[in-house]
Amino acid sequence: MAVRPVLRLPDHLLKQPAAPVGRIDAAARELAADLVDTMRASPACVGIAATQIGVGLRAFTVDVTGHKKARSCHGEIVLFDPEVLLAHGPVVAREGCMSVPDLTGDVARATTVVVRGLTVEGAERVIEADAFEARALLHELDHLDGLLFLDRVSSHESVFRRKVYR
Repeated sequence: MAVRPVLRLPDHLLKQPAAPVGRIDAAARELAADLVDTMRASPACVGIAATQIGVGLRAFTVDVTGHKKARSCHGEIVLFDPEVLLAHGPVVAREGCMSVPDLTGDVARATTVVVRGLTVEGAERVIEADAFEARALLHELDHLDGLLFLDRVSSHESVFRRKVYR
């Protein structure tokens, strides 16, 4: 269990789709702990994907607890091999990313999602989320597909310099 360095653009690993985890074993559980530790050590961070710490596996953690824009909140979530089952109601909102620390952008994302994946215990988990939690889940899923929020902005006019550095 360790805080891992977060890769930053233009690191080519951020653009690579992640491979399935498959079996949840000791290595997968260690990865989960590293993801949580790295997220917790990063101020204002609500999620991080394995690809952001240089691990090309489909795993992420999200926790929107206490965030002012959160409506649904499932607490600390770690999912392996996650997939979107349902997504609807796109809304444009500002996003930032630890891998693109100097920029934010306006991104259209679904406001309601149903996501399924495996827990650290290897059990299937289905999460129904809305508002900010839905956005956070979709943001981390994009990382696993080799996408950054910059790939989702509608135009270069929708990208902004970050005003507050953390």
